[in-house]
Amino acid sequence: MRLSIRDFRRGPSLKGWSTGNNRKEGGVSSQGQGPGSEREGASSRPHAALTVAVADATSAIGRAVVEALHAAAQRAPEWAEPIALGPSADATVPARWRIAELNTPNLARHLEDVDVLVWSAAVTDLEATLSISAHKRRERTLETARAIATSAAAAGVSRLIVVTSAMVYGAAPDNPVPLLEDSPLRAERDAGIVGDLLAVEEVMDQARRVHPGLAITMVRPAAMVGPGVDTIVTRHFEAPRLLTVKGANPAWQFCHVADLACAVLLVATHQPAPVVTAGSEGYLTQERVEARTGMRRVELSASAALGTAQRLHRFGVLPAPASELALAIHPWVIDSATLRAVGWHPAYDNETCLGVLLETIRGRRAVAGRRVAPKEAALGAASAAVALVGTAAVLRRARKR
Repeated sequence: MRLSIRDFRRGPSLKGWSTGNNRKEGGVSSQGQGPGSEREGASSRPHAALTVAVADATSAIGRAVVEALHAAAQRAPEWAEPIALGPSADATVPARWRIAELNTPNLARHLEDVDVLVWSAAVTDLEATLSISAHKRRERTLETARAIATSAAAAGVSRLIVVTSAMVYGAAPDNPVPLLEDSPLRAERDAGIVGDLLAVEEVMDQARRVHPGLAITMVRPAAMVGPGVDTIVTRHFEAPRLLTVKGANPAWQFCHVADLACAVLLVATHQPAPVVTAGSEGYLTQERVEARTGMRRVELSASAALGTAQRLHRFGVLPAPASELALAIHPWVIDSATLRAVGWHPAYDNETCLGVLLETIRGRRAVAGRRVAPKEAALGAASAAVALVGTAAVLRRARKR
C-alpha cells in the first residue's frame, strides 16, 4: 500500500498496522492554556485513540505535523486530536495547547497521557537561528534535547520521534548515491547548525541506553521546502547566481514538509528501525536545477570557494562555518527504504519541491521588512555568500574588459 499526505487527510485506518506499545490507558488532562487549549475544548475522542504531542508546534515542521494529525483525527477515531507544546499558544495551530517550556524537566507533567512525542531539532527559520550566538544556540539545543528525552521517559511516553536532517551524513564527493540509512555520520562536528544536529543525535543515542523503555526514532529528511521554511539550502537559491565548483557533481534532493508530516505519522504507528530517512525519490542534477530556476552559475575552483568561505566566516561576515559549503557542491542523497516499505509515497517530487522553494523565496522577499535585499539573504549560507562574492568578481572582470 502506498500512502501520501493526502491519505492522512482522508484519515487512514490503523487496523492491521503494527502499533506495538504506542498506546497508553488513561484520560486526557487539562493542563493547557490559551487558544485551542484543552480547558476550552477537550477532545471527544476515546482515550484508546493514539495521542500524539508535538513540541515546538509553531515551527514549519511542527505545524505541518500538527495539521496532518488534526486532519487524521477528523477522519478516523484511531487518532486523538493532537497536543501542541510550547511557551505560548498559537490559535492558528489546530491542536490542544499545553503551555510548557521545552528545555526544563517540568515538561514531563504535560506528557502523562501522551503516547508519542514529536520534536523537530531541524532549523527551518534560519533568520531567527542566526540571531543567537553559536555557543548559546548549541547550549539551548542540548538543554532542549535532554529535557525532551528525560521528560518523555519519566512520563511513560512510548515513542519519541526526533527530526534532524540528512545533512548529518555529511556531503562528500565519495558519498554513494543514495546513502543508506545506516551510513556513518560524517558531517563536520563544528559550531554550525549541522554540528548542532550531530549533538542532538548524540544525546538521543545516550538516551536510548539510559531509557531502554523509550523507543526513539530519528527522522532525517532531505533538504526541506514548504511554507515558512528558511534554511541554509533555501538560501543557496537566494544568491544572484548558483555556486558551482570545478569537478564537483552536486545532486539536489528535497522533502516537502507535508510529506515529512506524513512520514512522522507512519513512524508513530509502526515499529521501524531507530533511524529513517525521508526524501523525494531520486535527485536533480545541477544542469536540471539551473534550467528549472533560470539562474546562471558562477564557477570557482574548490580552493577558491573554500578560501572565500573561510575568510568570510573569520571576518564575521558569514555566520555559517565554511564546512557547510559542502552541502551545495557534493551529494548527500538518501534512500527512504524503511518508509517506502510501510507505504510512504511523497506527494511532491524533487522538481515540484524546487518550484515550491522558488515560490517561497519570492514570497519572503515580498514581505516588507523580512529581507533588505537578496545580498542580506545570501550571507546566511556559505554557498550563497561565496556565490555572491564570486559573482561580484566576475562582474568586476567584465567591466575591466
